[in-house]
Amino acid sequence: VQLQASGGGLVQAGRSLRLSCAKPSGTLYSMAWFREAPGKEREFVAAIGRDDDSTYYADSVKGRFTASRDSAKNTVYLQMNNLGPDDTAVYICAGRFSYVLGFRPAEFSFWGQGTQVTVSS
Repeated sequence: VQLQASGGGLVQAGRSLRLSCAKPSGTLYSMAWFREAPGKEREFVAAIGRDDDSTYYADSVKGRFTASRDSAKNTVYLQMNNLGPDDTAVYICAGRFSYVLGFRPAEFSFWGQGTQVTVSS
């Protein structure tokens, strides 16, 4: 199962980015975004279930980031607003064959390659 993340880039603090993760159709009901900053462990960012009402966020991004999905396009998104330098990381999407939200890397079997987000102050 291939996941393809895109949408990263270099932005100034306070700006927004939207990440996309393309996934195969009809699979991977539970998706999540993680991020890895240099010298840090992989960190949970957001999770989304079958629909936009089933979401969960890390405290560090709550109120700024929004996960959503477009089933017709087999894509999940991460809208990131009011970005700060601490959000600089490689963002990675992950999926699993479950309707239940996951929050830990070990709960996911399928991973994308990651997309770099760099926020300048």
